[in-house]
Amino acid sequence: MSKVENHPHGVFCWSELCTHNWKDGKAFYTSLFDWGHDDQPIGENIYYTMLQKQGDDIAAMYEMPKEQISAGIPSHWLAYIAVDNIDDCALKAKELGAEVIAGPHDVMNAGRMLMLKDPVGATVALWQGNEHKGCKHLGELNTPYWHELATRDSKVSRDFYCALLGWESEIKPMEGMDYILFLVDGQPIAGMLEITSEWPDDTPAHWMIYFAVESCDVIVSKAASLGGQVCVPATDIPDVGRFSVICDPQGAVFSVIESVMDDV
Repeated sequence: MSKVENHPHGVFCWSELCTHNWKDGKAFYTSLFDWGHDDQPIGENIYYTMLQKQGDDIAAMYEMPKEQISAGIPSHWLAYIAVDNIDDCALKAKELGAEVIAGPHDVMNAGRMLMLKDPVGATVALWQGNEHKGCKHLGELNTPYWHELATRDSKVSRDFYCALLGWESEIKPMEGMDYILFLVDGQPIAGMLEITSEWPDDTPAHWMIYFAVESCDVIVSKAASLGGQVCVPATDIPDVGRFSVICDPQGAVFSVIESVMDDV
C-alpha cells in the first residue's frame, strides 16, 4: 500500500504514547508489533521516539515528566485528529463545552496542536500538520486501525464531535446495544459506545486506539509473555473481527483487532 502523505480534516492521523518508563515501554511495543524506532532528543536524556514501520513514522512515544507520574497520572495513549484550522477548532470546542488542556501551539515546524477534554471527559488531540502530517501507513497490519469512544452520554458526545468536526453519524445495531458510527464523506472513521452498569464504576470516558493485527490470539499471547495484562480476552465480533483489550506493563491500555472485513 502506498504511503499516506496527508490526512483530510476530521480523520484520525496520529497516535502517541505517554509512558512512565520510556525504555521498557519502547522494548514492549517494538517487540510486540515488530516496530522500528527513531529516538529524537528533546532534552537531557529525554527522547521523543518515532515508532516506525518500514522506516516510516506510524506513531510515537515519550516518557511522562516525573511530576505528572508523582501526581498519579497513568501511562496512556493519545489519539490525534487532523483539522484544517486548529485555532478555529479551539474556539469552537470551548463554545461547545470542551476544556482546553493545552494549546493551540506550534510544535516546532511539525505542525500545530491542541489537546482538549470533551464535554463528557474524554481526552483527545487535534493536529494541523505542517512538515509532519501524521501516520504514514493506514489500513495495514501493526498500524492504528480504529478509534472508539466510550462515553457516559452518547447524545452529548455525538452532538459535540459532529458540531466540532463536521462528522456524520449513524446507528449500527449490535448484540445488546446500538453502536454509533462516525463518518467523514460517508466513510466510517470511528465508533462510539455507551459505558453501562457492567463497566467498573470508575471507568472514565475515553478514546480507545485499536491496532490491526494478523492474529489476535498470537498477539494476546505475545503481549502476556512480554509482561502485558489481558483486560479483555480475544473475543469475536460477528462480521467485524476478533479483538482484545490489553494493558501494557507501564499501565497504558490499547486494543488489537484481527479484521475479517478484507480491509487490512
